[in-house]
Amino acid sequence: MSRKVDSVKDINDSKETWRLAVRIMDVWSVVNNKGIEHLEMIVMDSLGDRIQVLIRHDHLLKWKEVIKENMTCIINNGSVYNNDFQWKVCDHSNKIVFLGGTTMKAIELQNIPPKGYFFKDFGEILQGKCKTDRLEVSNAWSGSKLLINEDIPEIQDFMSKLPTNEQKEKLTQSAKSLSNWSGGSQYSPVEKFVHNAKCMSLSQFCKIKHETLCVTVATTLKFVVSKYGWFYYGCTRCSSKASNPEKAYECSCGQKVEQPIPRYKIEIYVSNGESKYRFVFWDSECAAILGMTAEFMHNSMVENGEDDPMVYPDELEMLLNKKMAFRVKVQPTFSQASVWKLCDDEAFVKEIENDYIVEDNQSKTEYAKLVPHKENFETSAHTLSASGENDPESIILMTPTKDVVIADKGEEVDFEASGATQLSGTKPSKKLKIESSS
Repeated sequence: MSRKVDSVKDINDSKETWRLAVRIMDVWSVVNNKGIEHLEMIVMDSLGDRIQVLIRHDHLLKWKEVIKENMTCIINNGSVYNNDFQWKVCDHSNKIVFLGGTTMKAIELQNIPPKGYFFKDFGEILQGKCKTDRLEVSNAWSGSKLLINEDIPEIQDFMSKLPTNEQKEKLTQSAKSLSNWSGGSQYSPVEKFVHNAKCMSLSQFCKIKHETLCVTVATTLKFVVSKYGWFYYGCTRCSSKASNPEKAYECSCGQKVEQPIPRYKIEIYVSNGESKYRFVFWDSECAAILGMTAEFMHNSMVENGEDDPMVYPDELEMLLNKKMAFRVKVQPTFSQASVWKLCDDEAFVKEIENDYIVEDNQSKTEYAKLVPHKENFETSAHTLSASGENDPESIILMTPTKDVVIADKGEEVDFEASGATQLSGTKPSKKLKIESSS
């Protein structure tokens, strides 16, 4: 079995075998001055990291008709060399070269975004260091494709935030003050995590009478096994529950779903001291921790002859015995909390625990406050339905479509839009039948 590579960043010149889950972002043909053709491409993992790949002329016929732009796949084994390309389109210090023993299997990977863009720093934009009235083209040292007038939502949103000529004139006159303002207005990762939430210990959850956005620290303890198992069938674009996993339908988000896919919904008891509470973990959080989608894990189980959602794969044990900071919506009606964000970085968790959570039901900072029931928070564009979260039989079962998991270094990673952590190609081994706990 090949060594699991968690991300493109882990690719090095080690002699070990490896496997990597990626999306092919761009493919092009190169013909040298002797008329010999080879292929080059850029692949991207679920974290948005990229690496350049070369397919030599002696392997061209094998791969030319197989490789398609935007396809997701698992690549097994290849040579890794220093990136000595004259024209580098990726920052990665290495490149991959396909060998005779390299394999590539096309597979649907929902957590790898279809596109990724790297825009100019807004600090420079606020200082007027940009031009909006002309198009300038130069040699692309770090690019492989030029898109002009493309109807891309990310680009339209970016362009709408560029300053007008009048704004640029004002910005130029007061660049220094604007720069200071820009820097001073930025929240730290921890401040973003607790913003607009009530920071409290787990023991205080039982006192909450209304749905409340909270931040707490707890350790995952054991599964709460319901009659629905560890996954449900949902839309291929959003997290809505499919009414019938056997039928094609048009989702409320507008997606035409030919075959609903499995998505994680796992209930876990968490604890802190003597206190215990039931947390609901949704698809993106579970995929981030486990390193594989529910669809991939389910398909692997089916290949091994198991299709019972009540059979919990051993890999799910990775969700347990983890001390994490949680941002949750507490739902006292159902005695549960729905997880919106989480972080298991030790320093991050310690800062939340020491500086924000107190026992007297009062938060330590101005960022932590009770959120009114109808307040539109940053991640609540798709408000969770209390009945939907508690009852998988509901027609619509929503999870936050823009859930953000704070990564090890405190950076925000959007797992629905930008992809989860690296998907594993390892098949689950034995399966564990878990009995319901009282």
